[in-house]
Amino acid sequence: MSSVQCLLTILKISGMYRKINKQENYSNIMKCIHIIASGKVQGVFFRDSTRRKAQELGLNGYAKNLPDGNAEVVAEGQEEKINKLIEFIKNNPGHSKVKEVKINHRELENFNGFEIK
Repeated sequence: MSSVQCLLTILKISGMYRKINKQENYSNIMKCIHIIASGKVQGVFFRDSTRRKAQELGLNGYAKNLPDGNAEVVAEGQEEKINKLIEFIKNNPGHSKVKEVKINHRELENFNGFEIK
């Protein structure tokens, strides 16, 4: 028996195996985030680029221009994919010049698809 197999046997016996497997699945937990992106984010395909990336990642929610010149993005899905969307937004989607990204967590709203508002 290899040392890895021995360790797995010990973990299974002690009940730790289930705890480790649950921790690995935390990245699959659904999350919802609210983003306010400021800078040059209106009239530069920010919302459309964000929508396409969110759809590619399998996220749901929306992108919307705000009256103050900022853009709002609400996205929900797996944490790992949400993090990819955040990085995408920070890297100036479309022809935008994102200066600041504020992120807050929200309760899941169970959106259907990702749309531009």
